[in-house]
Order: sequence, then structure tokens, then C-alpha cells
Amino acid sequence: MLMAYKYRLYPNVEQRIYFAKCFGCVRFIYNQMLSDKIEYYKQTKKTLHNTPAQYKKEFEWLKEVDSLALANAQLNLQTAYKNFFRSPETGFPKFKSKKTHNYSYTTNNKGGNIYVSDRYIKLPKIGLVRLKKHRDFDGLIKSVTISRKPSGKYYVSVLVKRNEIEKLPKSECEVGIDLGLKDFAILSNEEKIGNPKYLSKSESRLRKLQKDLSRCQKGSKNRNKCRIKVAKQHEKIANQRKDFLNKLSKRLICENQTICLENLKIKEMMSNKQISKSVADVSWSEFVRQLEYKAQWYGREIVKISTWFPSSQTCSCCGYVNKKIKDTSIREWTCPNCHENHDRDINAAINILNEGLRIRTAGTAEIA
Repeated sequence: MLMAYKYRLYPNVEQRIYFAKCFGCVRFIYNQMLSDKIEYYKQTKKTLHNTPAQYKKEFEWLKEVDSLALANAQLNLQTAYKNFFRSPETGFPKFKSKKTHNYSYTTNNKGGNIYVSDRYIKLPKIGLVRLKKHRDFDGLIKSVTISRKPSGKYYVSVLVKRNEIEKLPKSECEVGIDLGLKDFAILSNEEKIGNPKYLSKSESRLRKLQKDLSRCQKGSKNRNKCRIKVAKQHEKIANQRKDFLNKLSKRLICENQTICLENLKIKEMMSNKQISKSVADVSWSEFVRQLEYKAQWYGREIVKISTWFPSSQTCSCCGYVNKKIKDTSIREWTCPNCHENHDRDINAAINILNEGLRIRTAGTAEIA
């Protein structure tokens, strides 16, 4: 199996200059090849099969950087083309912009020209670069991706081919999860996990930084300093959210053999302007993605139930469906049939668990 390990890089001045050249050459070759493909198709109605080597005669400075970085840019462009023709809704390949301040390039391990020690990583054409190795890995290095974030920090992502992760011992525990905005997740065992709301807690700080940035003259050094401050704040929010999601998903995977979830239509929720910012901040899709791949690693099951299943309206004791509970302002209700009092979210989580187990037993579940 393939796994990626991300480390912080600390390049010196010379190495930063080389990285800047690589980022620029990769962006240039991608845009140039895409432009030539478009022009060739307009003239001949055929696809142009061009390679980076064809451009090195005209642009000799392309020889200064790693050739495999340029080759990977070509592969990325080919993949973008294939994805577009396979499913046009993904969109036609776009030109890469320098103004994003988010740069990267990928190179491959050939003949052991890439290796990682305790304090350094050996990279082609540049040698040893200092890094913070906060965890070890076992396996064969396949490729590495060097990136520079808008905050100015450098990272390297090491793709490693390793043996399968040892499966966790089977557990008898099963849980249903109702995802929400007030509480991030409500479990069928009546545990409520609060929503940390990292973005909303940092909004006042972001507002001040954005205001300072807007007052700076374009192209000035002070504007670039303010831009980096804004980027660092956004990166901090993203890191806080990622840390929270990783720890929570790992805990749930370790504790439960089966996890049942609703198959939420997040894109439709994002079109609602009243809740779009909150939905983006809570990051349900990333949470579900982490649960799915960790379930594959450790031998767990993820069962998704239909979006239209009335989990909040159904009594978890007798199965009575109360249509009045469509009003989301009702947080507690009593079943008219069995007179059981329900917390809206806990009742929904229990129903999600029951429905997920029923579907799994019937063999029609969407199981990750």
C-alpha cells in the first residue's frame, strides 16, 4: 500500500532559489503544453502529444531543474485531460497561476537518489535539505512532493510503498453518528462532541489582518508582509481543524467495528448562503474521508444510509414517524405513540445506527 508522510523543510538561501526555479519551470511547462494543445486542436481538431523535452531547445533554462519534475507536470496535464473527457463536469484543465502563492513540484526516486535521514532529506540536483523528522516510516520511497505554502513555509511529502497496516482486533462496539453544526457529532451512545468552530473564533483576528492588507499599496514590501500574516492565520485554522478531525476519526475507528453515517449532500448545503460558512468550517466531507480510509487500513466498516431517511422524525423506540419534527427548532419531543421523550440529535443517531445495521444485514449498504 502507498502512504504519504509530510515533513517541514528548512532550506537555505541557495536551496530556496533552486526550489523557486523548479516551481516556475513546472508551472511554465504545464501552461505552455496546455496552450500548445489548445492551439493545435483549434487548427487540426486532433490532440497534440507533446513532451517537455521538445521545449528544452528553445528554453534552455529548463535544463537547470530536475527533468522528472517536468515529466510529472506532463503526467498531471494528461490526467487532467483524461478526467475531462471521461467526465466533463470536472471541467477543462486550467492554467496555473503564479498569484496563488501555493507552489509545488514532484520528483521520483530513481536508483536511490532520494533518501531520508534523521535530520536531512537527499533530493535530486540539490543534495541534502534540512527537515524536521517528527516520525519514522518503513518502506520504499516512490516519490516526493516539495511544496511552498502561501505563508512561506516549505514542506515535503514522501510517498512510501509499505506493507499493509496491522488490522485492529475486532470490536463488538457499533455506533451511529449524526453530524451537526451546533455539536460536531452526536453519537448513538449519547455522547456529544462539540463543534470547535475554528474559523468563527478567528474571524475577528482575520478581519483585522485583512483590513491591514487592504490598506497597503499593491507591490509594496509591507503588503507582502501583511499577506504572509493573513496566510499564516488561515494555515493555523486549517491545521487546527485537521488535527481535530484526525484525532476524532482515529478514536472512533479504534473504538468501533461498525460506524453508520448519513450520506449528506454537502454541495447543496453549501449553496445555502445562511449556513455555507458554517458548513465549510465544520468540514464534514474531510471527516468522512478520513473515516473511510482509516476503516480500510484497520479493518473497520463504514455504512452510509440514504440522505432521505427520516432519522430525526422517527421514534427510535417504536418506529412512529412524527412529521412535525421537520421543524429544526424543535430540539426535544415526545412520541405520541409510545410517549417516550427524545433528544432530537441522540434519537437521530440511534436511528442512523439501526438503519445502517439493517442495510448491512440486507447486503445493500454502501460500505467503505
